[in-house]
Amino acid sequence: MKPSDAIVRVTRGAITESIHRVHLAVVDTRGALLHRAGDPQFLTFARSTAKLIQALPVIESGAADHFGLTEAEIALCCASHNGEADHVSAAHSILGKLGYHSMHLQCGAHEPYHAQTAQAMRDRGEAPSTLHNNCSGKHSGMLALSAHLGASPEHYMSPEHPVQQLMLDAVSAMSGVPKEQMELGIDGCGVPVFGMTIDRLALAFARLGQPDELSSERANACQRIVNAVRKYPEYLAGNDRFDTQLIHVTQGRIIGKMGAEGIFALSVPDQALGFVLKVEDGNLRALYPAVIEALKQLALLTEDEVHQLAAFHTPTVHNWQGTEVGRILPDFSL
Repeated sequence: MKPSDAIVRVTRGAITESIHRVHLAVVDTRGALLHRAGDPQFLTFARSTAKLIQALPVIESGAADHFGLTEAEIALCCASHNGEADHVSAAHSILGKLGYHSMHLQCGAHEPYHAQTAQAMRDRGEAPSTLHNNCSGKHSGMLALSAHLGASPEHYMSPEHPVQQLMLDAVSAMSGVPKEQMELGIDGCGVPVFGMTIDRLALAFARLGQPDELSSERANACQRIVNAVRKYPEYLAGNDRFDTQLIHVTQGRIIGKMGAEGIFALSVPDQALGFVLKVEDGNLRALYPAVIEALKQLALLTEDEVHQLAAFHTPTVHNWQGTEVGRILPDFSL
């Protein structure tokens, strides 16, 4: 292993059974690289980490205020939520303020991530709806923006739709990646997803947390998003989820968002830092151990905070009988 390598080991007994390689970039609001591991210019998709940036036009346009979105609902617009009752209720509330209903959401339906909620629905014979989709908050925000712009809700997921163009503009401006150089794909929920190097995504999160050098309109939107997820972190994910627990444990000093295929982006507003970590093979089991270890080594988490997040830092591996047979261990030095 080269000194620049960063790995997470999965052990079974005395043997390292699997290894996940990770890449990390930590930057300031000018994009200067302050800390790194692996390749800080690793090219990947932002996936759901971009939701906090995509929410900016919902506020800047006046849509959030026009439709009276609450702070909890703004937090839900940034979420990959669990599909619990409060999440479903908040998405339903946003749509109701637009005069829409769940059929207007084009994100598709899946069972809630929250195991107890999903089991209770199965027991009742209740099928999941689009409101249970982890992206229903983001899509409800998109519909709010579309309605405020007077655009059709029918094709709001199309890259050419005014909603998606405004969101591309926001992601481009915050990351410093010109629109014509932005790699676009289709996310799991059907909307465009943005490809960039992880240091550029980290820049977007540094600016999100410390937007003093941005326009007053954008700075205000950034502050409202940060304040919303600080105040209502349970709407960003769920009380059993790392994103929510990180905000709770640090009392909002750090805000972060996971994305599919093993990516995590966070902001440390008081230090004007943006941080992105990517698990190269996309395996989520390595993501939170690596994030916590990096934050610990950067002195961004206290020992007590690391202890409170221990279940995510070095999680155990169990067999089907519930016996502990190994651990997931971050193994790198920054």
